[in-house]
Amino acid sequence: MQRGDVTELLRRAQGGDASASEELIPVVYDELRRIARNHFRSERSDHTIQPTALVNEAWLRLFTTSSPADFTGRAHFLAVASRVMRRILVDYARARAAERRGGGAQKVQLETSIGIIDDGEDRQIGLLDLDRALGSMSRENPALGEVIELNYFGGLTAEEIAETVNRTVHTVRHEIRFAQAWLRRDLLRVPQNH
Repeated sequence: MQRGDVTELLRRAQGGDASASEELIPVVYDELRRIARNHFRSERSDHTIQPTALVNEAWLRLFTTSSPADFTGRAHFLAVASRVMRRILVDYARARAAERRGGGAQKVQLETSIGIIDDGEDRQIGLLDLDRALGSMSRENPALGEVIELNYFGGLTAEEIAETVNRTVHTVRHEIRFAQAWLRRDLLRVPQNH
């Protein structure tokens, strides 16, 4: 299917066309599963939410809200879907941490979280710390937050991100490297014993 066809299906699905949604699901499902798997690469192995359930929950949030996003195309749709998946996992981690009063907060390997640590040390950070750092970076520099989220969580290439955010590939690659350095600095300040 051509990219324009996906954009047209997205437009129709957003308008409430059930047949467009039915046509769209098989076209984007494999990409949504890939994005979900990217999100799970830093999750614990016994997670109670599975990639399929994450895709389904994200789909519902994307298309059953009172004001769905206005997708400009395939890459933008995938970026928004990735953001929604991340929110679902963070909400789940917050609920889980609240249940255990912080004692069971999810930990992820820092070097696999965003590919930002390569010093050989065994560092772990909480998923909520990662979310806090990404949120802080996004507030300070929205462009950096957007590209690192699209790259890491969305699994989009620099070329796909450049198309989505309407910047050059060179600029996007620079922003990814800068965002990784920013997160490295921020996350290494997080105490390692919580």
